[in-house]
Formats: sequence, C-alpha cells, structure tokens
Amino acid sequence: MEYEFYKAFLRDIKKIKDKNLKKYIADTVIDVSKAETINDISNCKKMKGHKTAYRIKTGNYRIGFYLSKNVVEFASFEHRKDIYKKFP
Repeated sequence: MEYEFYKAFLRDIKKIKDKNLKKYIADTVIDVSKAETINDISNCKKMKGHKTAYRIKTGNYRIGFYLSKNVVEFASFEHRKDIYKKFP
C-alpha cells in the first residue's frame, strides 16, 4: 500500500520524546506499507460511522488514518483519551 502523512500527524510525532514509541510508529508505518489489504495490518479497527476512517492501537496511543483505494493517509497520533475527540 502507498501512504501519505497529514501535517497534523507529523506535528504529533514531533511532540513525542520517547524513542521507543517513535520506533514503534516507524515500524507500524513500514508494516502498513508492506500490507496488501487492510486485513494484513495488525491492531487495526474500522471507526464506527465513517466509511474510510481506521485506527491502529499502539499501547495507550492510537494512530488514526484514512484508507481510500490503495492509499493510507495517516492523519493523527494521540493518546487514547484524546484521539476520539479529534479524529475523525
């Protein structure tokens, strides 16, 4: 799959101080790029009420993204208590 980043996603990543968390995010992006279908992505779940919105669970954090055709658009990275206020 192809992938793109929203500016907000990149800003969220820059705020992170934990190197292990940044590495996990990078590994997740690599896994998404290697996946052929949405079912190949681990810890991925469709958001209710939205046709193209999904989230990937990463411990206490969530990666919010949109899937259209074969392009994944990473939109948000937030703590689990905050992401559902902003995304989608």
